[in-house]
This record gives sequence, C-alpha cells and structure tokens, in this order.
Amino acid sequence: MDADDESFWHIVRVDIDPEHEDAFSRWYVEQHFPDLLACPGWRSARRFLSLGDGPRYAALYEVDGEWAFDTPEFHRVKGFGPFTPHVRNFTRIQLRPISERFDEAV
Repeated sequence: MDADDESFWHIVRVDIDPEHEDAFSRWYVEQHFPDLLACPGWRSARRFLSLGDGPRYAALYEVDGEWAFDTPEFHRVKGFGPFTPHVRNFTRIQLRPISERFDEAV
C-alpha cells in the first residue's frame, strides 16, 4: 500500500457482550477472516485488543479500494453473523496513507 494507489486501511472497533467473547473471537478468526479474505479486494486482516478507552476489540483490514464493498461476495459475508445482537459500540474508520512507510529512523 502506498500513497499513490486507491487502497486503504479499514478499521472496525466493537465491544461484545462478555458472555459471548470467546465464541466471538473464535468465529472472527476461524470463519469471518477466511470468508472476508476470499472476497475480491480484501488483502489482509488482523485483530487487536484496545489498551485504552473506546471499544475493546479492533480489526484492521487492508482493502484494495472502495469497490471491494460492492461485490456480491462481500455482501454475503459482511457483518457480525450470529453475534450481531451482542455487538456494542460499533465504529469504523477508513484511512489512506499520505506518505511512504518508514520502518527505521531516517
């Protein structure tokens, strides 16, 4: 991903009802990520745990472009599946790089 293409980072943050956390985490990595990454335009996915305020869980996706949200494949797998009624504080943000990546001091 570089500053000249249409790809971006898609970040989803949520809380899940505590009694569903373990099953939600398993579903996310065993079903949701594989299903989503089989869709055109979805390059990578990774989960995170928040160290601060806001929703506890985050997922970071590398997406080729806005068009990836309009495919039939994506429409079949989007959302939180059986956990939808238990998701709270859902937020999302999309970020596009405006500089090159720096991996060490310049």
